[in-house]
Amino acid sequence: MDTFGLIPVLVVKGHFYWQLLTYQFLHGGLFHWLFNMFILWTVGGMLENQWGSGFFLRFCLVTSIGSALCVIAFAPHSYIPVIGLSGTLFALLVAFAMLYPDSVMYLYFLIPVKAWQAAALFAFIEFFAAIEGRNAALTSIAHLGGMLFGYLYVKFGSEIERHGSRFVDHFGSLAAFKRKKTGVTLHEVTNDLVSEVDRILDKVSRQGSDSLTPKEKEIMNRYTKMRH
Repeated sequence: MDTFGLIPVLVVKGHFYWQLLTYQFLHGGLFHWLFNMFILWTVGGMLENQWGSGFFLRFCLVTSIGSALCVIAFAPHSYIPVIGLSGTLFALLVAFAMLYPDSVMYLYFLIPVKAWQAAALFAFIEFFAAIEGRNAALTSIAHLGGMLFGYLYVKFGSEIERHGSRFVDHFGSLAAFKRKKTGVTLHEVTNDLVSEVDRILDKVSRQGSDSLTPKEKEIMNRYTKMRH
């Protein structure tokens, strides 16, 4: 727990930065782990099919770290450990509610509510649990942090990744130009091709990889070979 759980004071003063990631793999018992894995399998599975595995993995990593950073910002000198995947799961809940707001979910396997209602209800509960200021408040802060970063990543993640891809392509083109000057023959990555790839990646993030046409798949395969 001291080594791999998220203990804010150890991250801030002891530089245990790996705890920003490792805390999510620890759980408070078998039921805690099973319940979290069930949510990851159901809600996470649907989102992975929608986004593709790459975007889904980046979403989970960013929201887990974001959740941890919120805990540290709220209580940087705390010795109370925070563990579990719940911050990321709350982020997945927000993402699901944003993409499928009218889908029906069953709270505690019994009460039917719409996805956006479930997200709003949990945010309300966690907010008031956090302001009570008890030991469990840090867990609620982690949940709220996950929801915040989940919202931001769904809202702006595709755009950020597109700009990042263009940044990489820019320097990749410079490197290719330098290699060409040394006599190495490379395929040319044109601006038109990069723009088309950006459009296809945006389509994948919104509709999933199964939505691609044969021509779009061929463009992506050609682009991948150029990049390698």
